[in-house]
Amino acid sequence: MKKIVIAGVSSGVGKTTVSLGLMKALKNRNKRVQPFKVGPDYIDPMYHRFVTGEYSKNLDSYMLDDEQIKYVFKTAAENKDISVVEGVMGLYDGVGSDINKCSTSNISKLLKSPVILIINGQSLGASAAAMALGYKNLDKNVDIVGIIINNVKTNRHYNILKEAIEKYCAIEVLGYLPPCDEIKLESRHLGLFPADQATDLENKLDRVAELMEEHIDIDRIIELSESEMIHSTFELNMFYDDPEVRALARGKKVAIAYDQAFNFYYRDNIDLFKKIGVEVIEFSPLNDERVPDADFIYLGGGFPEIFARELEQNESMKKSIREQHEAGKPIYAECGGLMYLGDYMLDTEGNRFEMVGALDGYSQMTKSLKRFGYCVATAKEDNLISYKGQQICGHEFHHSVFVSDEKTSFTVQKFSDGRIIDEWEGGYCKNNTLATYLHIHFYNNLSIVCYILSCVEKNKK
Repeated sequence: MKKIVIAGVSSGVGKTTVSLGLMKALKNRNKRVQPFKVGPDYIDPMYHRFVTGEYSKNLDSYMLDDEQIKYVFKTAAENKDISVVEGVMGLYDGVGSDINKCSTSNISKLLKSPVILIINGQSLGASAAAMALGYKNLDKNVDIVGIIINNVKTNRHYNILKEAIEKYCAIEVLGYLPPCDEIKLESRHLGLFPADQATDLENKLDRVAELMEEHIDIDRIIELSESEMIHSTFELNMFYDDPEVRALARGKKVAIAYDQAFNFYYRDNIDLFKKIGVEVIEFSPLNDERVPDADFIYLGGGFPEIFARELEQNESMKKSIREQHEAGKPIYAECGGLMYLGDYMLDTEGNRFEMVGALDGYSQMTKSLKRFGYCVATAKEDNLISYKGQQICGHEFHHSVFVSDEKTSFTVQKFSDGRIIDEWEGGYCKNNTLATYLHIHFYNNLSIVCYILSCVEKNKK
């Protein structure tokens, strides 16, 4: 089984650039590449799919347990030539001070995968060896098989770095990338631009792959990626084939908002609906006139604030969703979906954009992050996805607040090193609509799907 984890010494050292360049170089060699992303990120997987043609899967050890992570990896990697896993932040960064809590290093050990470490070589000489040695020795069960050095201008500089690392660390240096404005990817407040909004992306990726082939030993990476097969005790077939689940799903349709404004979804969530027999129908709140005929509506996150004027101007779509809400049709909304369902949205300049008006309240954009990171939500009452007292793991990441006098549906807590470090109230439930800033993975609790379908069943009677 061929698999490789691309990790960095920190954020911003070039993990995404190297990962995309490697995927592109492998595709150019006619390899079937399966991409993965460590953590809850939605945007990097869009780039992975752009390059490989395959849906990238999130490997998130906060929302999934070890066996579920191995299951996600194993099933996606089947019939592929090689898997490329892009890490998150620095190799050992995760939740709190525990290097095994939600870190790239922990995922690499679960997958029994070799790791390539990315170092920013700018302004470094032989001291790069100290950095590499520290990463190697902090956890010797992490299999760092090679290093790629980014931001190296000359062969002379590269040779100093390479010789020092290989001399003092006994880690193979596989090559380098020079600074190159041509390959820089655009970003904004939530990170990179989504792949479908990036400028000249195809040419940038071609250029990255060219640089990788010129300066990095791709053949050696392929050799180093050979590693142990992964097995998992987690099995979804029992859920897929459960007569009660199939009965709940039979004949049901879900309308999922998917366009430039709404595109933050875990692919596994959508696939789960399909595999139990729910028909998935995508629609665009930006461009379509109304919601398609379906039994429930799923509004994911994304960038409604970037397309606020276009969303405001699509009166027929807003009216259609509002009518579905008033009729009691189940609607589940996450983050951007919550913002869209409010009365209106205010940008950071105070400009007002009218939204759907299904929920009493409005969203206010902020210049800084209001919530960031993993959290646990406890239901205060029964709702569309959970029963009173049930806990659901998820994550929040948003530059906005939702202002409302309505009662909230969840108590949300953020933990670090086993301690509660923050607590707040969130989520709104009204007339079979549940909207929250929380992003969740359905594998975390499969009963979420059953709760939604049960509500649909009751609504149809």
